[in-house]
This record gives sequence, C-alpha cells and structure tokens, in this order.
Amino acid sequence: MKRKSKPNGKRGTPKSILRLPDLEHAKSAVINSLSSSDAQRGYRHAIDEFVDWYCSEPRLSFSKTVVLRYRMHLESRHLAPGTINLRLGAVRRLAYEAADSGLLSDDLAAGIRRVKGLKKLGVRSGNWLTAEQAQSLWQAPDGRRLKGKRDRALLGLLLACGLRRHEIAELRLDHLQQREGHWAIVDLIGKGRHVRRFPSRIGSRLN
Repeated sequence: MKRKSKPNGKRGTPKSILRLPDLEHAKSAVINSLSSSDAQRGYRHAIDEFVDWYCSEPRLSFSKTVVLRYRMHLESRHLAPGTINLRLGAVRRLAYEAADSGLLSDDLAAGIRRVKGLKKLGVRSGNWLTAEQAQSLWQAPDGRRLKGKRDRALLGLLLACGLRRHEIAELRLDHLQQREGHWAIVDLIGKGRHVRRFPSRIGSRLN
C-alpha cells in the first residue's frame, strides 16, 4: 500500500502509545477511506472492539507485540479463523492510518502489518444453512399471495446466487440477461465497487 505524502507541517510527532483521541482520529480516517456502507459498519465494529481491549490494558504501546497479544485474546474467545483475520485486518488498517497521520512511527506500523492471520484450513467461517434449512426458509412465505411470491423470489436470489442485501436491493431488470443459453445476473456493482456476475440456477438448487 503506497504511503500518501503530506506536508511536513501537518504531521505530528510519532508516538508509541496512542490515547483514545488518537485512536478515534485514526478510526475516522479508516472509515472515511471505505466506500461501502457494509465495509464501514464491519470495520467500525472491529476497530471499536480492539480499542476497548487496548484501552483496558495498562498503557500498552501500539506495536506488533500488542497486536499478537490481541490475536491470542481473539483465539481465546474461540472465534472462527475468518472472523479473527477480519479483526486483524481492521487493526492493520488502523495502524496504517495512524502512521499516515503522523500519530504512530513507521517502524511500529510496519511491524503491525507483519502480524499474520490464522490459517483457515479449508473450513468455512460464519454460520451456513444446510440444504434443508435453506429449503425451509425459502418456503416460509405464503406462495399463494402476491407478497409471498415476491418474498420467495428475493429469498431464492439470496440463497441460490449468494447476493448481499444491498446488492439485491439495487438489482434491476437489465441485470438479468441470457448468456450461452442460461439466465444470469451480470454487471452488478458489489462490495468495494467490484463488478460481479452470478449464474442463475435457482430452480435446480431449491427444487
């Protein structure tokens, strides 16, 4: 990640121990750098959890050693590897913004960015529905009513295509197109402004 240049007069003296106002300033910089509301919400939650833990300890320096201790704290809570890695990613971003603002020394920030996450070992993180649970959820709306048919269509897209909530809210008719004889959702702007494409196999997955 390329460091942004700033006039020398606007950079403060780097520190090793960051107080709450410093952390809040760095957190604001992280949140403002994200365009997705989902990403902003996730990073805000992850950073707030780290700040609560960091401030509960006796005047720790914001360093690689401290972040390693925080990783051990997350592991002690038996969180999934994917969840822990997301939390550590937010802390690394916090360190980068703190250094970029002149609040944290470059050496300390570089050490924090070298903290590695956990290996997932092929295990899916989060809570996943079984096929039976997905089928039950899809059938929950009353298919005899217009509202129930609409809800089933939305649930079918969410379950079969893996759409996010904001993606299905922004879905338009022109996103549905035929490609090579199959219906697909194309050119949908997803998280991080990435263009996503989904093959449509709703019937085969839910019937």
